[in-house]
This record gives sequence, C-alpha cells and structure tokens, in this order.
Amino acid sequence: MTVRRIALAALTALVAVVLTGCGDRSVTGSTPPVTGDGGGAAVTGTVTVLAAASLTETFTRLGRDFEAAHPGTRVVLNFAGSAALATQINQGAPADVFASAAPANMRTVTEAGNAAGAATVFVRNQLVIAVPKGNPAGVRGLADLARTGVKVALCAEQVPCGAAARTALDVARVALTPVTLERDVKGALAKVTLGEVDAALVYRTDARSAAAKVEAVEFPESAEAVNDYPIVVLRHAPNPAGARAFVEHVRSDEALRVLTDAGFQAP
Repeated sequence: MTVRRIALAALTALVAVVLTGCGDRSVTGSTPPVTGDGGGAAVTGTVTVLAAASLTETFTRLGRDFEAAHPGTRVVLNFAGSAALATQINQGAPADVFASAAPANMRTVTEAGNAAGAATVFVRNQLVIAVPKGNPAGVRGLADLARTGVKVALCAEQVPCGAAARTALDVARVALTPVTLERDVKGALAKVTLGEVDAALVYRTDARSAAAKVEAVEFPESAEAVNDYPIVVLRHAPNPAGARAFVEHVRSDEALRVLTDAGFQAP
C-alpha cells in the first residue's frame, strides 16, 4: 500500500509539472499575429487604395508608414478625381479602400452598394487662389479673377474642387470664364506652376505642396465651400483585413498630425 501511495504521489507531481509547463506556454509562448482590424486576421499582402488627387502627398507618406508598421504589406495608391474613382469602383475596379474629396462622390459608391459599411470623414479641406510666385497679375480675391486678361484654371464641376469653386464664386457673385477645366486639382495647379494661367482655385494643401512655385491667396468665401473627406472599406475588397487596418491607420492620431501639417483641417 505504501508503494502504491508513493507511485500515486509521484504521478500527481508529474502531472502538476506538465500542466504548469502548458500554462506557461499559453502565456509566454507564440503570440497571435498582430492585427490592424481588431477582427483576428493578420494584416498582410497588397492593399489597393483609390484616393482623391489632393491626397497624393499625404497618402504617399501614410502608405509608407503603414508598410513599416505592418511588415509584409504593400500599399498601392491610385490618385485621380473623386468622380472618376467612384465611377471606376462602380464599374467593378478591384480596390480595397476609397478616400473621396467630397461626400457626394462617396454617396455614388455607397448608394450603389459598393461600400462595406458607413464612410467616415477623416479630414476637411479649403480652397485658396494659387498664383505664381510674385503674383504678377495682382490677384487679391475672387473678384480679380474676372478682370479682363486674367487667365484662370478651374476644376470641372463634377469633381469636388470644381464644385467647391462654383459654390465660392456663387457666394461672391463673381462670374468668370476659365481658360481650362481640369479633371482634378493637380491638373489645375499644374497650369499655374507651368505658367499657363495667372491663377487657379485649388485646395490649400495643394498650394502648400507646391510652395516653391506658387503662392496661396486666401479669400473669405472659401469658408462657405469647405470639403469633407470621407473614407470607406469597399464591399468587394480583395484584402478586407488590410483595408480595415489602413482605414484605422488613416484615422489615427499619428496620421491626423501628418494631414494637418500638410494643411488639412481636423473633422
């Protein structure tokens, strides 16, 4: 009986040691992969982002930051006018995330059922008058754009920068005929930097990005035409985990600092 008791005690001790070892591994052993979407899926692979042209510089930076924070990911950025991007999405273009320069273009996508959830506004942007360095035409406000001989570039009205420009001009009761209507804000800005026009209505952020070549003329009517920028994960995203993680990254405090440093406003 003594031998059996000793054997039983030894077995009990052995089991305790084994269970203790298992308990240690569950706490300090292999850790589940870090996720960016809170849903338990690892963030890897390519994340394709369709973004408004005015986000070019900031999203390029945020894409690099995201890749550094999530080794094994690659962010592919496609920039264009928001209206064109919305059309591409609704025609089936494969993408994970859409960031628009205005809610109207986002609604085109959400109402077609191509968003995975509700869009979230992450920044706002405001218009300025971009003029060449030295402002040779002496533009001080919207009324100056209607002067004889002043050549002006605007965005087409179906894109957010064009719609905002139309709103501001209507508020100021200024009627003008632009020499060109561009597909996106970068096209309008390029007309100034290339010396083809005397002025263009662009976002404050775009004028700041080209500060070596242009000056920004602020005007009070721009306060009536501020654009909200919404972002959303797309319904048919090839990489939904990566898409959710990227949207969270864009909405983070760190990303907001990058965006506001570039001239965007907090929502």
